[in-house]
Amino acid sequence: MEPELEQYNFGDDIVAFSTTRHGGVSKGNYAELNINPYCGDDSQNVNDNLKILCDALEITTDHLILPHQTHQTVCRAITPEYFNLSDEKRKEYLEGVDAVMTDMPKVCVGVSTADCIPLLYYDTEHHALAAVHAGWRGTLAGIATKALEAMAKQYDTQPGKVKIMIGPGISLKNFEVGDEVYEQFANAFPFIRFMSKRYDKWHLDLQVCNRLQLLHAGARLENIVMSNICTYDQANRFFSARRLGAQSGRIYNGIMKKGESSK
Repeated sequence: MEPELEQYNFGDDIVAFSTTRHGGVSKGNYAELNINPYCGDDSQNVNDNLKILCDALEITTDHLILPHQTHQTVCRAITPEYFNLSDEKRKEYLEGVDAVMTDMPKVCVGVSTADCIPLLYYDTEHHALAAVHAGWRGTLAGIATKALEAMAKQYDTQPGKVKIMIGPGISLKNFEVGDEVYEQFANAFPFIRFMSKRYDKWHLDLQVCNRLQLLHAGARLENIVMSNICTYDQANRFFSARRLGAQSGRIYNGIMKKGESSK
């Protein structure tokens, strides 16, 4: 069985993708390709799907990094030392983490989404990678730029040298929010008028909000690509929590350097 992936072009040496719902063994609202163990899916199906994906990536399952996200702004680096940890310590290291980064080959870092915005980064100068989960809380807290700052500290990354993919997520027309959420964004971002629209209630464009934050942080416009995929509109192909409910599968958005494992 082959997983169906939405692939992104970062260059010949990089594999970057979002999983779709197709090419796995899960059932119902988890059908088919859910590898996330934190959303209520059958654990055997999750493990089988993980094996399917890792076989396609030609890596072992421990080289696919999947943090337990909590809508915070913690970014963790995956280094050779990580692989010396026990399974329990690895899980603890990735608890409450919403962004992961590495410069190791054959290590796929990724985040889980189902309407939230995934961001994939590639530092073309230092060949480091990151995957970032930006829900509305993370977007409001500036996780997009905080992940760049973490890469700068870890790898000396310069924002202008980073290629960025803004992956599948909910679009403005489908992301309705209450006045209290809108007010938080309006108070935080002077560019609110470029990322919001009033229908019966306020709607926000999280993809645009993250792009504008990245530009403000020094990323170059020509280096930022938008997938323009709305998960809510395409819930037959991508998981959408607003469409399917919270008890449903998650998209895995991953990025990996090719080459020989340095572990």
